[in-house]
Amino acid sequence: MIQASLTRRGALALGGALALRVDGATAQALPRTVRLIVPYPPGGASDITARLLAQELSGALEPSFVVENRGGAASITGTQAIATAQPDAATLGVVDTAFLVNPGLFGTRLPYDTRRDFTFVSMLVRSPLVLVVPAQSPWKNVAELMQAAKDRPGELAFGSAGNGSAVHMAGEQLRLAADFTYVHVPYRGGGPMITDLLAARVQMAFGTVPAMAEHVRAGRLRALAVTGGTRAPLMPDVPSMVEVGQPRVDAALMNGLVGPAGLAVSTVETLSRAVRQVLTGVTMRARLAELGFEPVASAPEEFRERGLREIAQWEDVVRRSGIQPE
Repeated sequence: MIQASLTRRGALALGGALALRVDGATAQALPRTVRLIVPYPPGGASDITARLLAQELSGALEPSFVVENRGGAASITGTQAIATAQPDAATLGVVDTAFLVNPGLFGTRLPYDTRRDFTFVSMLVRSPLVLVVPAQSPWKNVAELMQAAKDRPGELAFGSAGNGSAVHMAGEQLRLAADFTYVHVPYRGGGPMITDLLAARVQMAFGTVPAMAEHVRAGRLRALAVTGGTRAPLMPDVPSMVEVGQPRVDAALMNGLVGPAGLAVSTVETLSRAVRQVLTGVTMRARLAELGFEPVASAPEEFRERGLREIAQWEDVVRRSGIQPE
């Protein structure tokens, strides 16, 4: 959590909004102030993304975009506030992978329907996750770790930033693909998990690349592979899961912009267009690269279709893993 807070301060220190304005008629379709709800406390990846976006959109459009952190209940509290807001674009939200995992994890216990109660505006950023082990561990690659897990079924502890989090789901993808068992140790956030990982109280974990990069460079952790098929720019020497023979392990940190259901089509188009211009700008791309994020602006329908596919994917992983909400 210390590193996350430092990263957030660094992000906020990056000054200057992009020189981007829409015409007056389009701007009038938006309220004077737009709340960007982040369903987490300050300092995490979603918060950093939201604050960078708010800064740039406030320069790109007439409204002021203000971040409001509403954490709690596995991100459900803040997400419900987005779903129940008036569809006037005064309240939007920056959600992450849990937005797409929770339908499978909580089912009808969710106080909203993720498929029905939201307007998908745009993807924002994605970042691969990295599988790490303590530096003093004997495992030098994924194959060695998987063999150890099979030789010692149910003995190795796998740490995550919380039940149903993106890093937890990456671990479940790997467990299912490689057919081994572990003891899942969920923490309330990435900071406590990293502390126990450094002390070797847990033997393996997935984490975000920016959060783990410093520990890997300092020799405190060993990075074995990043999720998906592409190496991470911040860890160019670490192979991808596709390279090590685990193509199904593709969980990633995602942030997207959503609103309540019923947003006017013209409003959604205005927001989506502005997000695309902001995220494809040279300045913003450079800022995101420093933080280990890849900008992925998308059309609203593209984001919705991708989101629905991922909801189905995570429902299948939850079902096969037998994961239960805390």
